[in-house]
Amino acid sequence: MLTRVRNLSKLPDLLHRSRIPDDIESVASIGAEAEPTELGLPPGYAERIWRRMQVVYRSGVHPAIQVCIRRHGVVVFDRALGHAQGNGPDDPPETPKVPATPSTPFVTYSASKGVTAFVVHLLVDRGLIELNAPICRYIPEYGCHGKESITIGQVLAHRSGVANVPREALTAEAVADRALLVRNLCAVRPSVAPGRFQSYHALSGGFILGEVVHRVTGKDIRTVLAEEILNPLGFRWTNYGVAPRDFPALARNYRTGLAPLPPLSLAMERLLGVSFAEAVETGNDPAYLSIIAPAANVVSTANELSRFYEIFRRGGELDGVRVVRPETIAAALVPQSRTEPDLSLGMNFGFGYGPMLGGRVVSLFGARPRRLRPTPPPTDLASTWVTRRARASSAHSATAGRRRNYRCT
Repeated sequence: MLTRVRNLSKLPDLLHRSRIPDDIESVASIGAEAEPTELGLPPGYAERIWRRMQVVYRSGVHPAIQVCIRRHGVVVFDRALGHAQGNGPDDPPETPKVPATPSTPFVTYSASKGVTAFVVHLLVDRGLIELNAPICRYIPEYGCHGKESITIGQVLAHRSGVANVPREALTAEAVADRALLVRNLCAVRPSVAPGRFQSYHALSGGFILGEVVHRVTGKDIRTVLAEEILNPLGFRWTNYGVAPRDFPALARNYRTGLAPLPPLSLAMERLLGVSFAEAVETGNDPAYLSIIAPAANVVSTANELSRFYEIFRRGGELDGVRVVRPETIAAALVPQSRTEPDLSLGMNFGFGYGPMLGGRVVSLFGARPRRLRPTPPPTDLASTWVTRRARASSAHSATAGRRRNYRCT
């Protein structure tokens, strides 16, 4: 039986929550897991995380949750809670419900940026791209309106000065037309001096980098990612969008939590090109799932994302296959942020050349989590937390680290 989380009588649910089953185990799914203690983790490690995961789910603001944790590359926790479809806040009780499992694919939104950054670093490793080279070396027509000096590295570090593109340039139709997309990118003027300030590139940086990849390889970034990384290493998902035949398998996106209010809502609309509510529904749109949005529409599972970020943790290697040199990974993780607020976000999360840099411990919520961390976590972990909650401050987190915690969001 599904019930609403209790709210004050006769008042609307301002948190816009989903129904929670009386029996949590009825919507729980556990994948293949190794015994954590055999990998050097403390007794009860998985059980404590599982209890905390259930507490988070009971809040009602996460219709579905996936969590996967690897220790030395071995999966020690791979579980899902909730429904992939049919139990959103606005779904009628009789709506058919599809349980979420560890194999359910999700749109990862901004976690896509880390995947795109890795493709760029792969091409840096092969000598096709230079981090300090101007974008106009690869896209000559981009060198106009004050963008002549913008470098690959500045885009990766969110310091290009071009954090936004016009709303009309972000429709699925405009993005699908490569020539039109390039014209729209070239027409934009920097809002601040390139390289001077950090300003989170919600969508613009991904499209620029995607076009650079296309120019130097002759292939779109989706094809490069598949041919060079995903197919050789046996990934099922973790590419930009999905084929139409896979649409029914995807977890649906739902808006939950408090609705953003001005000035936050206005800032988000400027970043995303659409209102927050529209952005949530865009993630369910087959047209959006058909295009390549390098900063926003990678589709994956918690298991696959944590495996992908193992490449960072292992210094460019996965399952005995050398993907990039250790020096390339080290260069990607050189801090690029300064002690300054991010002009888009109002706070500075600390970026390298693509990855968001955290503390010396690895966790599901950054350097010092308070909700899911059962003990001070050991090193050599790669973990991913994915939900179907879409709200003003939600994040799909993929972390990996040996000495540091790396997040790409």
